Amino acid sequence: MNKKTLLTVFVILAFVLSACAKAASPEESRTYDNYAASGISEEMAIMPEAPAAAYDSAATKADYSATSAGAPIKQMIIKNADLTVAVDDPGASMNDINEMATGLGGHIVTSYIYKAYTNTGLEVPEATITVRIPADKLDLAIEQIKNMSGDASKYTINESISGQDVTQEYTDLGSRLRNLEEADKKLSELYDMAEKTEDALAVYNQKIIITEQIEVIKGQMQYYEQSAAMSAISVRLVAKETIAPVTIAGWEPKGVARDAVQSLINFGKGLVEFLIWLVILVLPIIIVIGAPIFFFVRWLIKRGKRKEAARQQALRDAMASQTPPEMKK
Repeated sequence: MNKKTLLTVFVILAFVLSACAKAASPEESRTYDNYAASGISEEMAIMPEAPAAAYDSAATKADYSATSAGAPIKQMIIKNADLTVAVDDPGASMNDINEMATGLGGHIVTSYIYKAYTNTGLEVPEATITVRIPADKLDLAIEQIKNMSGDASKYTINESISGQDVTQEYTDLGSRLRNLEEADKKLSELYDMAEKTEDALAVYNQKIIITEQIEVIKGQMQYYEQSAAMSAISVRLVAKETIAPVTIAGWEPKGVARDAVQSLINFGKGLVEFLIWLVILVLPIIIVIGAPIFFFVRWLIKRGKRKEAARQQALRDAMASQTPPEMKK
């Protein structure tokens, strides 16, 4: 292959590749970073492939890709939810949520159970669990989780649902992918046409760069597809004793009175805890460290007084020995 022709082709490809490999727009970068910060990108590493009945990858790609004929683009929305619910037994409810997610075609991502304490100092269990379920069953799953409390309106402490439209980002990635695949195809043709080893090696190096960019874009597109197909629900399960109202001799204060009584109780608890720390921890430390210092300083003071008394006595003796006998009489 003529070197001049090969150089010309490389110059043309350079312009194509620079257009294809340009960085994502600021809006796209912010979108991807936001979801990475919320923990969704980490969950993808352990997320199994969505069932065929719930999500058809090939069909979805076709739906979300723009066509030359100007066909309408199906929206891609990533929806997630956060809940805080008070239940009778957080551990049992966590297992129920796991079974519910499996039954709806989803799976568990993370789960933790740990100890917490009520305002009265009572030890109670508390749990957090994150599951992924098909996006079209998000509302159903939220209702089932809230109903586990027995009274959804009373014991649902917090509920938030977030959604983000990533249709434009996904479409842009699809366009960039098609351009890169076209460039890769042309590089393959040049590789077959290369007559010299150095020419073939140069084309091969370019193909490696293009292939890496293609894989990165495919990974980003897969991330959007899986996140839109499987919504994440993060649930914090607290014991009902944690939110139990303050009662004094059967009286249940409301509003400002309740807050004042609760603050007084918290202050009393804090004072008692401080005194306990003072007696059990601080005083022994003071005794162990302070007692030797006290006796050492006391010894130094007494020693100084004895030296001063001895010096004064020696001075008086010296003055007495120097006094003439006539003055003594």
